[in-house]
Order: sequence, then C-alpha cells, then structure tokens
Amino acid sequence: MDAVRLKTIISQDGKLFIKGLPFRKGEKVEVVVRTHTAEQTVRYPLRGKPIHYAKPFDSVVEDDWEALK
Repeated sequence: MDAVRLKTIISQDGKLFIKGLPFRKGEKVEVVVRTHTAEQTVRYPLRGKPIHYAKPFDSVVEDDWEALK
C-alpha cells in the first residue's frame, strides 16, 4: 500500500480539492482527513540535524573491562 501525504487548506465553502495524486483513473483509494497541528510536526526533532562525534575512535567503556585492569 502506497501512502501519499499532502497538506492543503479547506476552502471557505468547505470543499477540499486534491490535484496531482500518483494514482491511475479508477483505482480505489482510502482518504483520511485530519487536522494539522504543530504537535504532529515535532515527531522526530533531531531528523536532519548534523551529527558531530568528538572522539569517534576512542573506546566507550574502556574502564569497565576487567581484563584490562
């Protein structure tokens, strides 16, 4: 099942128009309409943020190994 997410605004007369859907004519689809709130957009707050490793090749738990003591 392919899912397509689109954001649009309901017109003053309460109608909803969706153009450019990637489906063929006559294909059966399910339409779910829900309100868009700011809460829903903060689902993954770190997505797209740069990652920086201070010491990428240092051991993480070197002091915890009993064999090294």
